[in-house]
Amino acid sequence: MPLKTSKKMTSANVNKLDPVEQFEAERTVDLELQGADAPLRDMSLRWMLASAKHKYTYNFSWMGRPIIQFPQDILAMQEIIWRTKPDLIVETGIAHGGSIVFYASMLELLGGHRSVIGVDIDIRAHNREAIEAHPMARRITMVEGSSIDEDTVRRVRDLAKGYERVMVVLDSNHTHDHVRRELELYSPLVKRGSYLVVFDTGVELAPAELFPDRPWGPGDNPMTAVREFLGRNDRFVVDDEMDNKLLISVAPGGYLRCIRD
Repeated sequence: MPLKTSKKMTSANVNKLDPVEQFEAERTVDLELQGADAPLRDMSLRWMLASAKHKYTYNFSWMGRPIIQFPQDILAMQEIIWRTKPDLIVETGIAHGGSIVFYASMLELLGGHRSVIGVDIDIRAHNREAIEAHPMARRITMVEGSSIDEDTVRRVRDLAKGYERVMVVLDSNHTHDHVRRELELYSPLVKRGSYLVVFDTGVELAPAELFPDRPWGPGDNPMTAVREFLGRNDRFVVDDEMDNKLLISVAPGGYLRCIRD
């Protein structure tokens, strides 16, 4: 089958590459075309909204702990972690602990002195007990407190000292003001080449009735906070390739790549 072409890559120069480079170049072309496929993007969004009434993201676990994410986002995080090889991952929002266990398991595969810090305003006793008893617990530190509280932030920064490459994941309170403040407080930990990932930006694309008992919704959510943050911070850019790749994601426009220290 002939290779599709884009403005950045033609079949002529792709064929000059070695097989691995050619595969990567072809995938780049395919992702650009997939991302530009408006009907496919609309279909993906409609599927996500339809699945929300069944709490689809609650169906999955990682190494025995509920993870509450789309499988696509779990796979995306795996790709980023394996490629960037962070020494430390900081996540705000622990819930049942599936995500921090997942991150710890990835860091276990990478080896060395790598750790995860999980921050939550309320770590339920049964969740704490299960996480502390988990085989990945030796790589996990939990901090209880609001992620934007001065004492909490100070403790996280103290724990982060000595780690060279830090990845930050924001997944706690999803209001605009809370996420905006988290972005201000935690983005300095992330240096060039690493990632700052903001989950649940997709709230902006959903109808307000989907969040009847939540303080966030369209116009007041992680995506609006990310847009404000990027408007006055030139250290981060949206990883458009990741958006084009996933299509089904709770974090459209939320995979932020740090491009300068």
